[in-house]
Amino acid sequence: MSSLSGRGDLTDKQWERLRRWIPAPATTARPITRSRRQLVNGVAWRVRVGSPWRDIPEAYGPWPTVYRPFAT
Repeated sequence: MSSLSGRGDLTDKQWERLRRWIPAPATTARPITRSRRQLVNGVAWRVRVGSPWRDIPEAYGPWPTVYRPFAT
């Protein structure tokens, strides 16, 4: 598991089952510098905690970057 993993983040087994359902990043947009797993963990953190998007910990990336996969 990555060194950024937190207490509620996906385990390796959970990620392997989920990753096939998450679309690949678009090639026409600005490249995302965070892994898809990191972004999914950020979205899950926000949903679990119920905080505003701007309060997502930096370990998951900038809040607009984490919000984008949630909104699409």
